[in-house]
Amino acid sequence: MVHTGGVISLSSFDLLLASLLMIVLALLSLFLKLGLEKKIIVFSVRMTAQLLLIGLVLRYLFSSTSFLLVFLMSFFMLCAAGREVYARQKRKIKGLAGYMINTGAMFVSSFSVTFIALWVIIDVQPWYSPQYAIPLLGMLLGNTMTGIALAVDQMTDQLYRRKSEVEQRLLLGQGWRDASIDIRRDCIRTGMVPIINSMAAAGIVSLPGMMTGQILGGTPPVEAVKYQILIMFLIAAGTGLGVISAVWASGKVLFDNRERLRLDLIRSGNR
Repeated sequence: MVHTGGVISLSSFDLLLASLLMIVLALLSLFLKLGLEKKIIVFSVRMTAQLLLIGLVLRYLFSSTSFLLVFLMSFFMLCAAGREVYARQKRKIKGLAGYMINTGAMFVSSFSVTFIALWVIIDVQPWYSPQYAIPLLGMLLGNTMTGIALAVDQMTDQLYRRKSEVEQRLLLGQGWRDASIDIRRDCIRTGMVPIINSMAAAGIVSLPGMMTGQILGGTPPVEAVKYQILIMFLIAAGTGLGVISAVWASGKVLFDNRERLRLDLIRSGNR
């Protein structure tokens, strides 16, 4: 380890030592017959490669103030997040519609909230400064992605399981909104639970990631706390908007203009 400007710099050997914990975890999975050992190793290697690559990209991006580069990076992050959400769902909405619901909901929520934070709250100049824009958008996409994945996955699953109940309501003359209102409410609650729990535990049970990183980087704790409070508010707002948008859009796709439930548009898949 080397001290650089008050921050302890980690060597490749330090990271290698930390990676041994993943090997121990994989061995435990193998011993307990959990079937997770392959995913633990593969995803650990994938995560390392992705972070090293993004580190190189951000080093170049931070030295530039090009709006086009920031936009392209943001667009790539959005597309990748949309794919991850779609891949996590057990019962997926078929075709491009399923991908666009997830991606569109994250675009509406994460991009709008990030823009408000950069333009109005932080008032950074220029507003698309990559040092602020990319990390903020990344945190918003990461958390919104989890909420949307949970909400949409539960909605398709519940509509599939409660098909008879929903169709009976439709036959009684209810519109698709009324026939699925209970399911949609439960799905929105499910998508919001992770961020609500994080807010409840922040500062008491856990020190959130951004705050911890700033403190380790030498930022005064009170200033780090202010930024973390801002981030938590932004994430909660982005997640809420994203989950509500995704659930509403899913309903529009899964019910046709004649108020019929279209379960043929749902296909099963592995998480």
